[in-house]
Amino acid sequence: MAANKMTKEKIAQLCEENDVGFIRLQFCDINGTIKNLSLPISQLEKVLNNEIMLDGSSIKGFRSIETSDMYFYPDLDTFVILPWCEREGENVARIICDIHNADGTPFEGCPRCNLKRMIERAQKLGYKMNVGPEAEFFIFELDENNHATTHPHDKGGYYDAAPTDMAEDIRRDIVGTLEAMGFEIEASHHEVADGQHEIDFKYADALTTADNIITFKYAVKSIANEYGVHATFMPKPIFGINGSGMHCNLSLFKDGKNVFYAPDKDFQLSKEALYSIGGVLKHVKSFTAITNPIVNSYKRLVPGYEAPVYLAWSLANRSALIRVPAKRGVATRIELRSPDPSCNPYLALAAILGAILDGVENKIEPPSQVEENIYEMTPRELKEANIDSLPGTLIEACNLLEEDEVVKDALGEHILNEFLLAKHIEWDKYRTAVTKWELESYLNAY
Repeated sequence: MAANKMTKEKIAQLCEENDVGFIRLQFCDINGTIKNLSLPISQLEKVLNNEIMLDGSSIKGFRSIETSDMYFYPDLDTFVILPWCEREGENVARIICDIHNADGTPFEGCPRCNLKRMIERAQKLGYKMNVGPEAEFFIFELDENNHATTHPHDKGGYYDAAPTDMAEDIRRDIVGTLEAMGFEIEASHHEVADGQHEIDFKYADALTTADNIITFKYAVKSIANEYGVHATFMPKPIFGINGSGMHCNLSLFKDGKNVFYAPDKDFQLSKEALYSIGGVLKHVKSFTAITNPIVNSYKRLVPGYEAPVYLAWSLANRSALIRVPAKRGVATRIELRSPDPSCNPYLALAAILGAILDGVENKIEPPSQVEENIYEMTPRELKEANIDSLPGTLIEACNLLEEDEVVKDALGEHILNEFLLAKHIEWDKYRTAVTKWELESYLNAY
């Protein structure tokens, strides 16, 4: 995303040339929420020398108060000036940081550090995983108090144009902003539901992609706010219409070549590609808690709204969980269709990479591809075809996560324990809440 091979000297020069007045040190907590510490540019030298401290006890899932001293370790290549924060004499720059312990070692609870650990594991086997995400989002109106509503900003549909698509200008500004930040944008369009949109950017290695996803969400929300509307990556904000997913296009490269492509094999797919499909299908029920991490995620994962809930793969069938797009050669990939954009991308990609590596290392064969429209199959037909489904609730997904050693190892003990603790609290709050539906259904009846 940002220019590669940044140096301390180059960053200092860019800050001076562009009148940068503040620099934001960004990181993600376990829930995937962007956090940042803003510092005046006078502190730049300390920033670049890893001297800025963090109180880890103030971040959920990080450290206890007894061991709370931690440090920001900025990744220099993520330095970028934020276009929407331009002000004369005090522009704002951003650097994404790893969080390290007081002794300088990577913090095991830092999602970004954990993904780097899994990437190193893949590198030892000679592999690099590339990921191309397709994150959808809604744009809603604000009320008179500037609070978000669930009133869509427009009534557009799939690929609609203005004036039906009323967000063309907003998307254009988002695209321009992202391009100014180093993104290569591949497509931008209105999605199926009212007020729903998608902007696709080029694939990259797993770490860069995770950085790009959090930056993308940050930019989308910021630009929408400039227009007086609210952008949300909540998976299912409105009942009865499509929810927002984040399909992930996945491939493995080795020595600079896409190892999924095998021109002389069936479907032109290599053994590594098929084993990767097998690994993902084996572990997807367990890592769904990570790729679909909130109660609302499971309101999207229901039949009838194009959401992939059935464990199957296909060359073209969009009702399958995993689809293999038609392009071959360097573009050969598998498309995992279940993740949603509420996930922490560092944890999601770590879990997916763990499943793929297990598939490749242990030669996990996938079942035969499914060509039928799975959405139209009866429960009996699904059972006869041995087609299982994703977990239906967050708590079911968490229970499955606890049983899968491969996915647990991909997260590490600290993140696993803190994640499950947070999700059990979330589920308990949801389970005990009295909803509008319950009042409408039961208050007068009983």
